[in-house]
Amino acid sequence: MTDKDQYKIHEEPFYQAQDDEVELYEAAYAARLPIMVKGPTGCGKSRFIEYMAWKLAKPLITVACNEDMTASDLVGRYLLDANGTRWLDGPLTTAARIGAICYLDEVVEARQDTTVVIHPLTDHRRTLPLDKKGELIEAHPDFQLVISYNPGYQSLMKDLKQSTKQRFAGFEFDYPAAAVETGIVATETGIDTELAAKLVSIGGTARNLKGHGLDEGISTRLLTYAAALIKGGVEPKAACRMALVRPITDDVDIRDTLDHAIDAVFG
Repeated sequence: MTDKDQYKIHEEPFYQAQDDEVELYEAAYAARLPIMVKGPTGCGKSRFIEYMAWKLAKPLITVACNEDMTASDLVGRYLLDANGTRWLDGPLTTAARIGAICYLDEVVEARQDTTVVIHPLTDHRRTLPLDKKGELIEAHPDFQLVISYNPGYQSLMKDLKQSTKQRFAGFEFDYPAAAVETGIVATETGIDTELAAKLVSIGGTARNLKGHGLDEGISTRLLTYAAALIKGGVEPKAACRMALVRPITDDVDIRDTLDHAIDAVFG
């Protein structure tokens, strides 16, 4: 197996297009534009990137960003072993070398001094300096950089600099329309459309509470969790409380409101 093969997605991920995002991404990839994908938690950002990597038959290297991530975690470092020191490429360096799509998920979680290392890869240079190694990598012609984040969690401490944002072409995602989301939940989990529609209606109720006691609404991902529990034999009300309500709030009043919405939907 080659380096590329181990990062290839060999089975088609299920993705339901909401607009013309598939065609627009294909155009962006053809121009090798770096891409930014914004949207709430669990709305399908990562699945979209996985689907596009599969559709384009390109390897995909995903990095889950966090506040402890350093530049070395992205580009690589020297390691000490029995034979002395050896260099180990980080995921960004590997992607640049082999021509993969490098997906930095929730990039705002990383420190700003870490994300600066991506800048030379996002303009006409398409290079990655490995300062510790004294090497300048010219990105493979197939390389593309993709980042994602949730604008709902932006703060002064956790936001991308304008100098970074303006290096990317952007997609803005949201939760799908009810009919589309119903189809997604039904297809993803194998439950019937009527049941999927009930779950989506509960999701809609929670999303209307965003900013009124909830930081984030019920995601499409959580709806599929509830559907999977119900399909596995869990009573619908219990499945919804477990998968849709308890994960998103500790507020007693909000919890009771959502529990009553579940009771209204399932009788």
